[in-house]
Amino acid sequence: MKVVVIIPAAGLGTRMAKAGARPGQATKQFAEIDGKPILLHTLEKFAKVPQVAEIYIAVRENETERLREFLSAQRLRPKTHVVVGGDHRQHSVANALATVKAEADDVVLVHDAVRPFVDSEIIEKVIECAAKYGAAIAGVPAVDTIKQVERTADGAIITSTIPRERVVMAQTPQGFRYALLKRAFDEAAQDGFIGTDEASLVEREGHLVAVVMGSPQNIKITTPGDLELAEFYARKHANRGDSETRKDRVIGSSGHRAK
Repeated sequence: MKVVVIIPAAGLGTRMAKAGARPGQATKQFAEIDGKPILLHTLEKFAKVPQVAEIYIAVRENETERLREFLSAQRLRPKTHVVVGGDHRQHSVANALATVKAEADDVVLVHDAVRPFVDSEIIEKVIECAAKYGAAIAGVPAVDTIKQVERTADGAIITSTIPRERVVMAQTPQGFRYALLKRAFDEAAQDGFIGTDEASLVEREGHLVAVVMGSPQNIKITTPGDLELAEFYARKHANRGDSETRKDRVIGSSGHRAK
């Protein structure tokens, strides 16, 4: 069984921009934490998992060349491909899927470029459960009370309280047998359906999706506040034996260190 990883990284970081990012700053996946691009932190996590055979990264067309140059200097295992992403996450994953060569029962993982603190245990568990059940995601139990609301012109009105034991907060990686995921994407494209994540497309097929325990530290970096928390986690887990130079770890001249 082959395991392929798809990392959609074509986002513009609009929430980061709305929160005060300066014009001309690097998109969030190329911003730095602990002196290293977020995307590289993420790639290194998957490079440590022996089952992973290939990685496909979907980025905006104007970023493909500098990313290829950067990756060639890193000499990461396994083989890593750069593909052109789309305007929406689903389009980016679909573009990558179109280039993947896999057998029906091979496993495809999809992981957010800006979740750099996923660990090997979570990755391996998602692979195991995707191979067994066909579809699996990482998730964590909700710790806050969850309210369903109705939006009004004046705000939101609570309509019900959802029992926390029936709710999980979805994370990535999300893993699927290749044939199942490809069929779900093809049918969604045919119907013009845009889902919130890969699991939503598979759920639409009527296929059950297993949930494995994620981690509170497996955060998705979307705002400047997330970058501050990420700096803390990165320092906490820093590899003191890292011999890479500062120059080697910057993707192009527009990379920046989080403040």
